[in-house]
Amino acid sequence: MGDVGNQMNSWLGRAVNLGDQISAWAGLHPIWGAILGVLVLFGLAGLVHLLLRHLVIRLIQKGVKKSHARWDDVLDQAGVFRRLTLVVPILVIFQGAALVPHLKPELADFIRRLALACFIVMLVAVISAGLRAAGRIYTFDQSLGRRSIKSYIQVVEIGIMVAAGILVLAVLLNRSPMVFLGGLGAMTAVLILVFKDTILGFVASLQIAANDMLRVNDWIEMPSAGANGDVIDIALHTIKVQNFDKTITTIPTYLLIEQSFKNWRGMSESGGRRIKRSLWFDMNTIRFLGEEEVESFCSHALLGDYMRSKVEEVQSFNEGLEADPEIRAEMRRLTNIGTLRAYIQSYLENHPRIHDDMTLLVRQLQPTSEGLPIEIYCFTTVTDWGEYEAIQSDVLDHILAVLPEFGLRIFQRESDHRMNS
Repeated sequence: MGDVGNQMNSWLGRAVNLGDQISAWAGLHPIWGAILGVLVLFGLAGLVHLLLRHLVIRLIQKGVKKSHARWDDVLDQAGVFRRLTLVVPILVIFQGAALVPHLKPELADFIRRLALACFIVMLVAVISAGLRAAGRIYTFDQSLGRRSIKSYIQVVEIGIMVAAGILVLAVLLNRSPMVFLGGLGAMTAVLILVFKDTILGFVASLQIAANDMLRVNDWIEMPSAGANGDVIDIALHTIKVQNFDKTITTIPTYLLIEQSFKNWRGMSESGGRRIKRSLWFDMNTIRFLGEEEVESFCSHALLGDYMRSKVEEVQSFNEGLEADPEIRAEMRRLTNIGTLRAYIQSYLENHPRIHDDMTLLVRQLQPTSEGLPIEIYCFTTVTDWGEYEAIQSDVLDHILAVLPEFGLRIFQRESDHRMNS
C-alpha cells in the first residue's frame, strides 16, 4: 500500500507540475504556475470521475445485469455505485493539493480541508444510499418484509447526518469536534423542539414494532384520519394508507399510538370473514304452521330431521299438558318464524362457503316499530373482498326468495306510488 501511495503521489506531482512548466515557459509569475497547477488538479479529478463513471460503472452494471442475485440490482438502483465514483476524485484533490508548486501552505490547507469536507458529505451519501438499499433487500424475505424497518433506517440516517455535520464544521473551521459536541448540551432544548416530530415518530415506531401493531399491506380503518385501506409505507414520521378509492391518506406515526384504529389483519389471518346481517319481518305475517305445512316441511331435505324431532317434542309436551284440547291457545305449536330460523341455520351449516369452525348463529333480536329482526351471524371461508360480497349476496338472495314458502314477508315502508295507487 505504501508503494502504491508513493507512486500515486509521484504521478500527481508530475501532473500538477505541468502548470509550473507552462508558466515558466511563458515567462509568467510563479503565482500563475500555482493557479494552473490547481486547474490541472481539478481537471485531473474531473477526468478520473468521467473514466470511473463511463467505464467502471458500465462494467459494474453489465455484471449486475448478468447476475441472478437481487441485492446487487437494488444497490445499483439506489445509486451506491454512482456515488462512489465521486469519492475517488475528491481524494485526488485532497492528495494533490499539497503537491502544487508555489501554492501557499494556507491555501493548500484550505483546499485539503474543503476536499475532506466534501469527502465526508459524499461518504454519508453512499452510506445513506446503502442503508435504503438494505431496507429494500430486507423486504425480499416475505416473513420479515412486512415488518417495516424504514423508520429505524431513517433514525440511523439522521444520526449519521448530524455526526457528519459536526465533522464538516470541525474540518472547515479547523477546530476539534469536541468543541461542537460541548455546545450541544446548551442546545438540547432547541434540538428537542426542532426534532420533536422525529422523537415522537421514533418512539411510536418502537411501540408499533414491539407490539406488532401494524405491518405493510395491513388493512386498517381510522375514521378520525379519513383512512380506510391498505398500508403501503411505514416511515419514521408518516404512515401512508391507500384507501379503497385509490386515494392516499398520510397519517403521522405517533397518531396511531395516541388514537385508536382498527386493523383487519386478524380477520385475514383467521381465514374467515364475518357476515352480520339483520332482516326485519312484518310481524303481521308471523303465525302457527298448518298441518299440511308441517307435513311438507317434514319431507324437506334441510328441515326434515328438525321438523320430525320438533313434532315429537311438541306432541309429547301437549300430551302431558292437563288442558282442554279445544283451547288451542294453551297448546304448543310450531311457528313459521321459528321454522324459518331453523331452515336458515341448516342452510348455512350445509353451505360450502360458510365456515364450520367459527361462530354460526341465527338469532331473534328485540322487536322494533319496523318489525321483528332476525340476525344472521356467520363467517365465510374466504377473506377476499369480492368473493366475500358475492357469498353474502347469494345467501341473502336465497333467504329472501324462500320467504313466501314460510308465509313470511319482509317489513317495507309503503312507497308514495303504492299508497296513491
